[in-house]
Amino acid sequence: SHINNLFDGVEKKFQYKMRLVYAHFPINATITNGGSTVELRNFLGEKRVRIVNMLPGIKVEKSAGTKDEILVTGTDIDLTSRSAALIRQSCLVKDKDIRKFLDGVYVSAHGTLEE
Repeated sequence: SHINNLFDGVEKKFQYKMRLVYAHFPINATITNGGSTVELRNFLGEKRVRIVNMLPGIKVEKSAGTKDEILVTGTDIDLTSRSAALIRQSCLVKDKDIRKFLDGVYVSAHGTLEE
């Protein structure tokens, strides 16, 4: 399984599509450092800027066709999924009912990038 994932990653690359979900305060995602850092602003109206550094070999970019979507791509499935998890974990709702406050960054699709 790991060997097959290594071959798939080198041939096709792995991609995680993540959506920015918000009810009232729009989350702003800024890609910096040539696609190796994501800055998330205005999460639940907070002034704090969440900076998430990607793991080595992982690139992040904004989706051209879809609003509020970021794409995490890389050749290693473990590093790609961990980078997506770091983005997801940076925007967790604390001290509120998570059934009501569904704001955050969620993985909407993942798989190999067909070229």
